[in-house]
Amino acid sequence: MNLMMEREKILQSALAGDINAFQTLFAEFQNQLKSYLYRLLTDRNDVNDLAHDTFIKAYTKISTFNQESSLKTWVFKIATNLAYDHLRKSKRWQTDAQDRAANLAIGSEEIRKVFWMVHDTSPAGAYEMREHIDYCFTCISKTLPIEKQVALILRNIYDFQVKEICLILDKTEGVIKHLLNDAKNTMTDIFEHRCALVNQNGVCHQCSHINEIFNPKQNQQEELMKLELVKASKKYNREQLFELRTLLAKAIDPLNAAGTDFHEEIMRCLRTAIGEIDFFDRSEDKT
Repeated sequence: MNLMMEREKILQSALAGDINAFQTLFAEFQNQLKSYLYRLLTDRNDVNDLAHDTFIKAYTKISTFNQESSLKTWVFKIATNLAYDHLRKSKRWQTDAQDRAANLAIGSEEIRKVFWMVHDTSPAGAYEMREHIDYCFTCISKTLPIEKQVALILRNIYDFQVKEICLILDKTEGVIKHLLNDAKNTMTDIFEHRCALVNQNGVCHQCSHINEIFNPKQNQQEELMKLELVKASKKYNREQLFELRTLLAKAIDPLNAAGTDFHEEIMRCLRTAIGEIDFFDRSEDKT
């Protein structure tokens, strides 16, 4: 039996209610689904909860899957709707959210101690510039209206086709193309004025500054020049630089990277600075 026939057999078993068969298919894109949810929710606990809820809802509704799309697209639609419900009362982030987080960290010795502890003791506590650029991509995407953020992330980071995004968002092709164009233009404008790595008139120096703090023996210029984004900054226009940023973000799994734990703390600091959570309230943390 060839691979295609075997997969069809598993799908038919899943459609008949076999949870093990469904788990096998779900596992094929589970890590990507969680990564996608993290870019929307920016909280690992929420990601785990919604990924679990997505699995349960998709399995219980599997009889309604009519195979007009891939199973992955259908499941991502369920996950997106759950994320919408979760984020419904949340406000869009402002473009100065990272500045507010930096000011909070600078003014709080307790928060800085947490950063140092995670950096020194966690196996995922490293600081890498390319990972921080991905972190910035997530933060800046959060300034978009949710539909524009979803469309852009699905298309540019996870390579969904426009017709698939139409199904996920229940929009026409024209609307999706409009959302994508607006989202890209907005993020390009924000990056042009903020990212000091490729625009020395920018105001965000987090990448090089934090790297200097946590990797003091590292040659800053050498590390910067390892990034294609920086090397290309003098010859590419702003649209091309945006494409390079998306390529870098696509290559990083924000939940399974060298600095995942470290960036989780930075994200908690940011969300505290904008009033979403309390940095020191770990009551919802899962063990």
